[in-house]
Amino acid sequence: MKKRFLFFYLLLPFLALAQKKNTPAFFAKTISEVDLKRHLYKIASKEMGGRQTPSPGLEKAADYIEAQMKLIGLTPGNNGSYRQQYPLYKDSMIGSSLSINKKEFELKQDFVPGADNISGSMHFSEAVFAGFGIVDGDHNDYSGLDVKGKLVIIVDGLPDGFKAIEGAGSISPFGKTINAQQKGAIALLIINGGYPRKIFNTIGSWSLNSNKANQSPPVFNISENVAAGIMGNDAKDILEKMKTKALPSKTYKAEIDFNYINQTDITYAANVMGLLEGRDKKDEYVVVSAHYDHLGMRNDTTINYGADDNGSGTVSILEIAEAFSKAKAAGKGPRRSILFMTVSGEEHGLWGSAYYSNHPVYPLEKTSVDLNIDMIGRIDNLHIGDKDSANYVYVIGDDKLSSDLAPISNLANRHTKIILDRRFNDLRDANQYYYRSDHYSFAEKGVPIIFYFNGVHYDYHRPTDTPDKINYPLLVKRAQLVFYTAWNISNRKAMMKRDKKLEIPSFDF
Repeated sequence: MKKRFLFFYLLLPFLALAQKKNTPAFFAKTISEVDLKRHLYKIASKEMGGRQTPSPGLEKAADYIEAQMKLIGLTPGNNGSYRQQYPLYKDSMIGSSLSINKKEFELKQDFVPGADNISGSMHFSEAVFAGFGIVDGDHNDYSGLDVKGKLVIIVDGLPDGFKAIEGAGSISPFGKTINAQQKGAIALLIINGGYPRKIFNTIGSWSLNSNKANQSPPVFNISENVAAGIMGNDAKDILEKMKTKALPSKTYKAEIDFNYINQTDITYAANVMGLLEGRDKKDEYVVVSAHYDHLGMRNDTTINYGADDNGSGTVSILEIAEAFSKAKAAGKGPRRSILFMTVSGEEHGLWGSAYYSNHPVYPLEKTSVDLNIDMIGRIDNLHIGDKDSANYVYVIGDDKLSSDLAPISNLANRHTKIILDRRFNDLRDANQYYYRSDHYSFAEKGVPIIFYFNGVHYDYHRPTDTPDKINYPLLVKRAQLVFYTAWNISNRKAMMKRDKKLEIPSFDF
């Protein structure tokens, strides 16, 4: 009996060690600086070329992520494939013409069409002049005008001394086009200088939707000569006064014809997805997401490496997935299935996550949460140099759709002891971060979300966002916070409550 007792006491330390090996803390510690750095120096390397969507570098990054998911032991996340491909479209001009009262004007000599116009011909018997086409604060060039279903003419540029209230986007050519569209115009002529033009862009940009331009009116940039064909002597008078704020609105009669012929190119980009199947609740899902694309090349020579944006989130996905895979191998796998998803096209308007949310592989009503990581490897301009507050992460959206999430965040943080900075939960904050990363594609569909973010720093969207500048110890802690949060949500008894309504963005500050 005594020998058995002695053997039991000798065994106790080993039993305790075995128990520690089956705890969340044990698996969280497998998220290491060494592995994060190894992955990030690959993802944010010269070989990847900045991971533009679409590009060969993006495909190389997708290959790397898929290979790592296989090594980790994740199963293909999309019906036998690790990729969810989606189409992209680009419209390019192959011909255009413009005539006023049957007088033909010459392309490049007197007019340049917008590269995103769609193919088609239009005829108008009148055009409405709307000044600079500005709608910003109290300045509304469309005041008193009915332009529904009509052709609108505006002047490029701004009046002297004009300062935009709503930002540069509202007074850009694109912003002015949107203004015209919102007022009901179906085509837009913009009077500007610089003719004749030797070079102009005939190639549109890639878009998630075919015929992107049908979302806005066709645009033609025109010279003073074309304007005079419509407006007569008023054109010269208006252009001489174009730096004043008082450009009189008027409707001009003229027979105006233009056409535009384009061709559409199609390519594909992909979300890379790996699944860790759950135990008794495997038909319910936790999504852990991050975008793996970035800005690509600048001037075809300089690489935007995107180490923090969003190499840091991408490699965190791999490390968190590996930690869960090791837990499953030890018999401690999650009750719910976890989808680890790296999406593309975020930098162009949440393309990949929007495609997934509209074509979900797993039911969104059975998706408990999306934990989205976008930049967690640096310290932002608000915290730089402040040692007392540098141990932080911005937690955004945990108060929005589910009353369960904020308490879970707080509970998970008992392990990591990071400052959970929730200042950007304020929807009146000018940055509007809640609407600006891939989590919002899920939030729009009613899925509760948390967005993890370190904020903007000097190297944001610059070629200098490189792996050597990452704070790897802090990256580990932030990734571990996401791991603990996912552990809690994937193992709890019930899915996240959906007891709060989606709040629509308001930019009226």
